[in-house]
Amino acid sequence: MKKFNTNLYSWNRKNSICRVTFSAISLLIFATIMNACDDFVNVDLPNSQLTTNTVFEEKATANAAMTNIYSKIRDAGMLTGSASGLSHLLGNYADELDFYGNPQSGTVAFNHNSIVASNPDVKDLWNNSYNQIYAANAVIEGVAQSVKLTAADKAQLTGEALFVRALLHFYLTNLYGNVPFITTTNYEQNRVAVRIPVDAVYGNIKADLEQVIQLLPENYLTTDRVRPNKYAAHALLARVNLYAGLWNEAADEASTVINNTSLYVYEEDLDKIFLKESTSTIWQLASGFSGGNTLESVTFNFTIGPPPLSALTNDFMAAFTGSDQRKVHWTESVTDGTSIWYHPFKYKNSNTGTSSEYSIIFRLGEIYLIRAEARAHSGDLTGAREDLNKIRHTAGLADTAALTQAEILDAILKERRLELFTEFGHRFFDLKRLNLIQPVLSAIKPGWDVHDVRLPIPETELNLNPNLLPQNLGY
Repeated sequence: MKKFNTNLYSWNRKNSICRVTFSAISLLIFATIMNACDDFVNVDLPNSQLTTNTVFEEKATANAAMTNIYSKIRDAGMLTGSASGLSHLLGNYADELDFYGNPQSGTVAFNHNSIVASNPDVKDLWNNSYNQIYAANAVIEGVAQSVKLTAADKAQLTGEALFVRALLHFYLTNLYGNVPFITTTNYEQNRVAVRIPVDAVYGNIKADLEQVIQLLPENYLTTDRVRPNKYAAHALLARVNLYAGLWNEAADEASTVINNTSLYVYEEDLDKIFLKESTSTIWQLASGFSGGNTLESVTFNFTIGPPPLSALTNDFMAAFTGSDQRKVHWTESVTDGTSIWYHPFKYKNSNTGTSSEYSIIFRLGEIYLIRAEARAHSGDLTGAREDLNKIRHTAGLADTAALTQAEILDAILKERRLELFTEFGHRFFDLKRLNLIQPVLSAIKPGWDVHDVRLPIPETELNLNPNLLPQNLGY
């Protein structure tokens, strides 16, 4: 049997995406449900579609195919809370984290600005993301062909898969620049995919999200908010519009989320914002096992020094003013009696016996800051100050002293740094999109230049698909 190629659309053990046959997949998914296992059985992959229609003729197995994608996102790729995810890697690439771990780790290259096209983390971010996109496309195609699923179930599953596809492409284009936008499981098409401009990627993302808003309901399927609703799509659309400089659209999408006070209540207790029951949470990823918490707590928390992996930089810690309660509640100091290090402490629990924290992907704090920035750019300085002060008051700070547009925008950037640190690369992306990354990082990263705002396309992918050429400048 012909094997699926090991390029960006491959399913392989190394990337934690197991290979599956069509004739067996429905049984495999059923076994996954029965055994509470995140992975499919490792068998040969055929060279046509990912799944049979059989999977999508039963609601339980169709849901299992979708929730398995969330498990993959949690455990590997861009949005994992482990050391291989963006929260850790881009924290080291920007100015949030210093690295103390294994000198042979690929993270060293991020921290020291010595990334090359053969870096294993660069390759894994790319491959895992496209594998997850491939799985989302398989759900979309399987649901469309189903004759037994109800219209409501079809809408739910298709909307979720489109949301995942849009989200992952958003991160890919912000990391790598021009990238392929993959909408099929057709191997012959995917293996020769071409990169398209960032603006075109954004256009496709927005088209997907507009469909999601029509397909997904207002309410969550479950109380734990681990399956996205339409407001998760509005939240992502607000972010996309902000990045694209579409200020009115960004503000409108943010307001759509903020104004739904029946679902979202802004949490003012810093110790409750990252609990899994937080009313500020828009979408989160559940833990991998009953009673478990987040991978972030394992990655970032340490109790003895020197740090085993990474610690917050001295420059970052100095950015807190004396009365900022986020320093008290969201960071923690560790000393060996001589030196002091600080680690992120947003997620406080690892082994508690019961799940108290899930990995939050979207929350109201970011949405208020999106609207503040969009309002400031569009001239609504009063509204921008109100949104900014909402965040500041929660941190125990007084109203901002910023008055002019330039002052308010500068204050928002500072607030984003202290509010969203070590959350999926916000700091890196903010510096990049605001054209501040060169002056900020060239002062602390050896050899930093303008080309380093993009990661290289993995060299293995260029070798497998020459249509991905040319390589990003500087690599």
